[in-house]
Amino acid sequence: MTSLKFGLGALLALSLAACATRPLPTVEPTPPVATPEPVPTPTPPKPATAALSGITPAAPRPFTAEAALRALAAFRISCPSVVRRPDTSGLTQGEDWRAVCNQARLVPDTSADAKRFFETGFSWVKVGAEPAFATGYWEPEILGSRVPGPGYALPIYRTPADLVRCTRTDGTAGRGRLDETGQCVPYWTRVEIYDGALAGRGLELAYAADPIDMFFLEIQGSGRLKLPDGSVMRIGYDNQNGREYVGVGKLLRDRGILPPGGADMDSIKRWMRAQPDGGMGLMRENLSKIFFKELTGPGPLGALGLPVTARGTVATDPMFVPLGAPVWLDMATNDADGLWVAQDTGGAIKGANRFDTFWGAGEEARRIAGGMSSKGEALLLLPRVSVDRLLSQRAVAQP
Repeated sequence: MTSLKFGLGALLALSLAACATRPLPTVEPTPPVATPEPVPTPTPPKPATAALSGITPAAPRPFTAEAALRALAAFRISCPSVVRRPDTSGLTQGEDWRAVCNQARLVPDTSADAKRFFETGFSWVKVGAEPAFATGYWEPEILGSRVPGPGYALPIYRTPADLVRCTRTDGTAGRGRLDETGQCVPYWTRVEIYDGALAGRGLELAYAADPIDMFFLEIQGSGRLKLPDGSVMRIGYDNQNGREYVGVGKLLRDRGILPPGGADMDSIKRWMRAQPDGGMGLMRENLSKIFFKELTGPGPLGALGLPVTARGTVATDPMFVPLGAPVWLDMATNDADGLWVAQDTGGAIKGANRFDTFWGAGEEARRIAGGMSSKGEALLLLPRVSVDRLLSQRAVAQP
């Protein structure tokens, strides 16, 4: 071992001496090789309608007799409209509904007959592949007044005459207004309206006492104003400013202010009321603004212009669900399980398998709807002639 150490030491000394007697060759540094940026894989656009998303036939699923009776009543209400209304989803034609609507009028009002009607009178299908997601809405009651006064300062606006559908210079079309040059521009945002963009134009329908309560009534789309004399004024959705809807619950979750699953309506309200500005900063981040009309009928009106049914009406995206179609839901939280009828729409209800269930008025409706946020499965019940036609067209296109 000693001789090995000596030999290695001698070799090392000789090497160092040699290095000291001649200069080392200059070695140019090798330039770094640039790593090419990865080319992102383009995400294919989502289908714009249910007909483009595709349907999958499914077997009827279980539902209660109580749900069947509510759905039958709601379906009958919708029938006069669906037989003549264009279906933007591309799944049905108005005439497709006539036979099943005629049959609905003849079904006895018993639970067994109602169940049999939905089990055997329709083709059950799934649209697209993604899971369903359901929320809830209800008809809240807040303090309000027909005239401004102490404690009633927040205007509730009617639809402005200058809110129109027009085509902007970039080619996109939608709600907007014409500026002084006649160009179509986006309509005023919530922030601009809060700051007085509509003041002095005589558009005030009523006045709310509490901005936070009014903000959440907007999200529901309709509600009741408890007036100072004890009477009730009902108001309902009439129009929207065309600006993007931003969910404040999602903002609070994304910022870590409220935990996942903890951003229900009551939690959001408590957080907003605890802020020095009363939550106004958060509300101003949602640029969408709803305009209202007074309702004098039996209840809130849905997108068909007909009364909606508590625990029977569901709001959907009409590009994916025909208005008037029965819908079966099976959610992780069981409150929404059963049959519903698509009788309404909503600014935040976009895409296939997105649903907003209506629970009526009162404390129980508020509790269920305010906490409803659940994933699960959804199926549509369509006229058999519609599904036969769609499947036949698919077979021809894909032999």
